[in-house]
Amino acid sequence: MTAEPVAGHSNRWPVPPQDGYAVDDLFTLPDLPPHTELLDGSLVFVSPQRFFHSCMIDLLVRGLRSFASREVRVVREMSVVLDSRNVPEPDISVVRSDAVTGPEQTRFHAADLLLAVEVVSPDSEARDRDAKPRKYAAAGIPNFWLVDVTGTDNHPVVRVYELDPVSGTYALTGIHHARLKTAVPFPVDIDITREALDAL
Repeated sequence: MTAEPVAGHSNRWPVPPQDGYAVDDLFTLPDLPPHTELLDGSLVFVSPQRFFHSCMIDLLVRGLRSFASREVRVVREMSVVLDSRNVPEPDISVVRSDAVTGPEQTRFHAADLLLAVEVVSPDSEARDRDAKPRKYAAAGIPNFWLVDVTGTDNHPVVRVYELDPVSGTYALTGIHHARLKTAVPFPVDIDITREALDAL
């Protein structure tokens, strides 16, 4: 069953099932926009990316890869199956190398991840700051970074969180403004200044 198209638009979006969408729907529904996520059984469409968002992902991916061992892979914008109704797409994921199955792979599972990173976007601020971290923690992903801008010059800030095994929630372990220096999920020391971003 499909919904009637909006006047002037040719797309016909499927009517959601009564109980919401599931993992298989996300990967089999035709013509979904790129980077569609599944959260609580609802399809979430992503707005066009800001330049800061893209550059910040590039900066962190490059930095993480320069410190990563062969036991891990740093990937960007890949779906992560948390449960049957939640498949977000972190901006960056650090996964175990043995979780990579080949070039046709479309998803990872929560148990594959050592780190999920979200760069805050205006259209997804509530999801990036609240919904996604809670879901990542509930799925047992041990580390989470939240990236935002601060100050009048919009310089980057990275908040680093570690999963507390007692509470099952993330605990803030550091706020980084100029250098992102942390020991988990592996030791890194990344220049995250505005100048480093502008030099990309």
